[in-house]
Amino acid sequence: MLEQILCIDDDPITLMLCKKVISKSSFSHEVITAQNGEEALHHFNTLKYTNDKSKKKPELIFLDLNMPIMGGWEFLDHFTSPDYNTFNSVPVIVLSSTIDPEDLAKAKKYPIIIDFLSKPITIPMLEYLKKKISL
Repeated sequence: MLEQILCIDDDPITLMLCKKVISKSSFSHEVITAQNGEEALHHFNTLKYTNDKSKKKPELIFLDLNMPIMGGWEFLDHFTSPDYNTFNSVPVIVLSSTIDPEDLAKAKKYPIIIDFLSKPITIPMLEYLKKKISL
């Protein structure tokens, strides 16, 4: 079981569902959320500049692509930059409502993306991911 994961999505219902499904499947002890890429980067900036050892970095990120303020692709561009090199080893799973072939191709350009799944998240998906990441 993972200690903490981060779900980045602008839809509060999706975030609530994510928390419930992850909790039911014993996939992670804690689920934190961000409503867009900018909020997620702010979270990582806070981790970077804090001396609080109780603040831990997420071990996995579920990322939506289409969000206002800062979408998933823009988040990934920032997150994979040298500014975030202490965090950009955290694996990302794109969780999108559309499976556009262009998005699938673009995802292959980011080594930290380990999978591209269709919303909503389900217990069978998490079982598949447990095997994939050896939990």
